[in-house]
Amino acid sequence: MRAALLAAWCILLVSAIGSAVFGPADADSTPPPTAVAGPVQPGPATAAPGDPHPIGIAIPAIRVASTLVPLGLNADGTVQVPPIEKPAQAGWYDGGPGAGEVGPFVVLGHVDSYTEAGVFYRLRDLRPGDQIRIDRRDGSRVTYVVDRVERFAKDRFPTEAVYGDVARPEIRLITCGGSFDETRRSYEDNLVVFGHLV
Repeated sequence: MRAALLAAWCILLVSAIGSAVFGPADADSTPPPTAVAGPVQPGPATAAPGDPHPIGIAIPAIRVASTLVPLGLNADGTVQVPPIEKPAQAGWYDGGPGAGEVGPFVVLGHVDSYTEAGVFYRLRDLRPGDQIRIDRRDGSRVTYVVDRVERFAKDRFPTEAVYGDVARPEIRLITCGGSFDETRRSYEDNLVVFGHLV
């Protein structure tokens, strides 16, 4: 639990730093709804067999396909982010559960940069039931489905809901969202997709 809380604070710092560095590719975008939720679906309570090390992500509903790079912690305790020179690159936090393991498997991606849309630019368009496919190093694939999409003010980030212990394999996709504050050079919110293994 302590590691999960540390990771959550790191994500908040990364979000603040990342959005200060990157402005919106399209500042005139319509904000997504605060929450889109479907009925709660049961999922497996045990880990998927195989090597949990993820190497790729595909989200057909929003045409996402990316390799996954491992993201650790910087010397200052903040979570590393995918390289901004490659805004279409997604990464996974390797200090938490791997793909298909019990607990929240966390994937981060940029919403955009100053010049182009990022890998998670259309994350807000996901709906309950949409699939998230994770390819693993051993050649296996695990599939999650979206339960809900929520937007949170950065100063009210739900650390426990995102990183807290859960009894089944789940996934979290995290990016910036909401309005871009030109003065602060930062997005005001975080967009989080919650899902579970099927």
